[in-house]
Amino acid sequence: MIDIKDLIAEPEKYRASQHARGADASAVDALIEASEARAAAITRFETLRAEQKAFGKKVARAQGEEKQALLAEVKQLAADVKAAEAAADAAQTQLNALTKSFPNLIHDGVPAGGEEDFVTLRHEGTPRDFAAEGFEPKDHLALAEALGAVDMERGAKVSGARFYFLKGIGARLELAMMQMGLEQAVEAGFTPMIPPTLVRPETMEGTGYLEAHDDVYHLERDDLYLVGTSEVALAGYHAEEILDLSEGPQRYAGWSTCYRREAGSHGKDTRGIIRVHQFNKLEMFVYCSASVSKTEHERLLAAEEQMLAKMELPYRVIDTAAGDLGLSAARKFDCEAWVPTQGTYRELTSTSDTTTFQARRLNIRERTVQADGSKGSTRPVATLNGTLATTRWIVAILENHQQADGSVRVPEALRPYLGGLEILEPVSSK
Repeated sequence: MIDIKDLIAEPEKYRASQHARGADASAVDALIEASEARAAAITRFETLRAEQKAFGKKVARAQGEEKQALLAEVKQLAADVKAAEAAADAAQTQLNALTKSFPNLIHDGVPAGGEEDFVTLRHEGTPRDFAAEGFEPKDHLALAEALGAVDMERGAKVSGARFYFLKGIGARLELAMMQMGLEQAVEAGFTPMIPPTLVRPETMEGTGYLEAHDDVYHLERDDLYLVGTSEVALAGYHAEEILDLSEGPQRYAGWSTCYRREAGSHGKDTRGIIRVHQFNKLEMFVYCSASVSKTEHERLLAAEEQMLAKMELPYRVIDTAAGDLGLSAARKFDCEAWVPTQGTYRELTSTSDTTTFQARRLNIRERTVQADGSKGSTRPVATLNGTLATTRWIVAILENHQQADGSVRVPEALRPYLGGLEILEPVSSK
């Protein structure tokens, strides 16, 4: 959640953030009013409670008829205190609800607008000219089926639409890609993690996914949620803790299966494995001091680009527009790989700086240090996340490295993780 004190002190920057997101700027005024109402309600409650305590002493000293009269007043005062306490609780509940639904303050320079209003920061690599090479490229599903790598038909038979089996070289390709990414992460100082894929409501809510996403799976009987990214479990890992960041950020790399309903995507990317309900993902997650979050964000982006370069994929980096950031992010960079048969770039990685937004909700803090070296007060940490590899990468790998005979060249950096395999050859049958 946002820093309500900062919002009250500088409401205009929050209004500007809301305008850039295409969100309701009047929500700023609603928060200020709710905060003032809460303060007034608490003051009234505490004043009445103080009167009640003082009155109790007066009653104790009284005798006879005077005491009976005072007891009647005490009864009314007790009712007033109870009503004031209920009003204070209601005001607090209202403020909490408004604060939790208010999106993060965006960073300066984030493009205003919606999904199509991103800014392209740079292009890397050059898309192949298949016409010049003398053949028409096949899409990833045609290639995958010929390689015996994906079985969509049986995935739908077993689980329904947008499910699939990775098999044979498809399963090996994903595991190789994930292992390569994990090795890179470990070399960069990330601790590898295999986190739970079911989390409690407070963990899902703490990351901002319940308010902003309608594509999460909920197991009502157990009141647990299936995660759409290991970011959720990794964010909850240090909930209600005070971290020691004196030696720098704490970095984790979570490898997990992820689940998404893909609500609102009916009719979109129905062919193949671009938009599916279940996939695997290797996610970087960082806890750091708020003062270095922007530096860490650039570090995560560089790691993603390092992986894309290893895969020899042409891609572009975009600065996501404010209206497409979601509830928690203050800034988000996407790396989109070229997909030849679609003639466009599609997202492969995303990295977000959520500043102190998630940490405030999950009560994750760091201990400050005084000038004399003694312990100081605590403050919220910043959290960031970024993708290193996911199942969707198979789409770009197959399409960009296909050859005229239907085989696929394995990127050189990936070969050691496939036992030295250089070419993926079509199989005779499924």
